[in-house]
Parts: sequence; structure tokens; C-alpha cells
Amino acid sequence: MDVRKVVIPVAGWGTRSLPATKNIPKEMLPIFKKPVVQYVVEEAQASGIDTVVLVTSQNKTIIEDHFDHNLSLESLLERQGKTEKLKEIRDVANMVNIIAVRQKVQLGLGHAVLCAREVCKDEPFAVMVGDDLMFGQKPGIQQLLDVAKAENMAVVGVIEVPESKVDRYGIIDGEEYGSGVFRVRSLVEKPQVGHAPSRLAIVGRYVLTPEIFEYLEKLTPGVGGELQLTDALQGLASRRRLLAVKLHGQRFDAGDWVEYLTANIYFALHDEDLHDDLVRRIQELVPSSGK
Repeated sequence: MDVRKVVIPVAGWGTRSLPATKNIPKEMLPIFKKPVVQYVVEEAQASGIDTVVLVTSQNKTIIEDHFDHNLSLESLLERQGKTEKLKEIRDVANMVNIIAVRQKVQLGLGHAVLCAREVCKDEPFAVMVGDDLMFGQKPGIQQLLDVAKAENMAVVGVIEVPESKVDRYGIIDGEEYGSGVFRVRSLVEKPQVGHAPSRLAIVGRYVLTPEIFEYLEKLTPGVGGELQLTDALQGLASRRRLLAVKLHGQRFDAGDWVEYLTANIYFALHDEDLHDDLVRRIQELVPSSGK
């Protein structure tokens, strides 16, 4: 299974991050030195994916522009002799091929993926949620691609979450038949605490086969009145055509303020020039309990 395209839905309003997202897409909020969506695209690129399909909406063209050339800025940096910065922004423009598809009405993640059908056609493709970040020795989406290629079927990424948080995710019921690999029997979108089939929660990483579109077309509104991708995945699971992989690495949900701020600290601590001063300032702000 050769996957060259990734669908990244970025059409949502980002209400969890208001008022910061009143006029700026949540995917363009900065984490350390880059906007959130750039980390997602870099993960895809590092996994051999060369075409990004942005499922976008009105007033989101700034995301497309970020991955294009800014000739005025490049000219200014060139005149100023700032060659490192010039290379950095040119590298972003040359990172991947960008295709934009408009989602005119935001009807849920399942609908967003369906909007990309004419671009994906009959090819397998990845889906990466634009504000869900994964970092580790092996890119998150690569972990799924490896299993999808070996087993020739669709794969979703999962992590284990506390029982108290199962109502925030789609939860799988499955049987483990390899190390960290599960055959999915069923999926439940945001089950009530105490009624979830497991604590294995689907996060924003998927590798899908074209047959998913058959189920997406038949969807009716589910949880929250939206067309849920989880409900379409149940069709694959019912035919024993869906696997789940327990992801390894550090994950940040950039739509959650604690997670977003933690991600900024995480990257800043890995910067040699900032590390010591940042640790000192954090210690000043959070004194030890004995003082």
C-alpha cells in the first residue's frame, strides 16, 4: 500500500481556543517558532508523503499562504543578508505540494474527509487532524503506514487515556493480535464514562482505503449532530477491515490550553539557547512548596 497523499481538515472554527482564534485559524497559532499545522505537515513529509490536501473554508487561505512563497519577505531577507532565515522560509514553501478543497459547511470530520474524495480518488490516503501533534523517534503517521502496508488495510492510531476522559474521544473495542496492534471489532464516539468498551482512544492519525467513501456517503448525523468519521469506520470494522495501532511518542492536543502551553515549553526546553533561562523563569513563577 503506497500512500502519497494526506488529508488535513482545517475548516473548523476553533471555538475551544477563543478569543485567540477570532481572526486567526487555530492551526496557525504558534508553538515555539512554528504554527501548529507546520508540525503536522513536517510529520507527513518525514513519512514520505508529498501531497497535502487541506480541507479548508472561507477565511482560512492564510494556511495555504504559509506553504507558499512570500516574495517580498524573501527579497527583504536577501537584501539584509539573512541567509539562514531566507533558507528557512523557502524550505517551508518547498516542503510539499498543497491542494486546497473547500468545505463550505462544517458538518463534522466525516464530512471533511468526504470533501477530499475527488482528490484522493481510488488511492489509499492518510488523515491527520490539524491541531493534534505527535513527536517521537518514529513519526506518528509512519507508525500507521508501516502496519497498513504490511496488512493492506485501514489503520487508526490510538492512545490509552484515563477512564475519566473516555467521553472526549472515539473509543475502540478490539483484540490485540500483535504488539500494540489491534483488530477493531467496534467503535463508539464519546461514550459516557463507565460505559466505554476500553480506554483505547482514537487520536488524529488515520490511514484509510478508498472504500471508506462508501460508508461516508451513507452517514447520518451522529454525536453532536455531525457526520462522524468514527461511524464510517464502523463499516470497515464490521468487515474485519480495520486495525488500530497504539502510538508511541509525545502527543499534544493544541486545541486544549494546557496541552498547547505545555507543547511550547516542551520545544523551548529543547532549545539550547533558551533552556537555562526558561527553567530559571519557570522556577521563579512556580516556587517550591516549602517556601
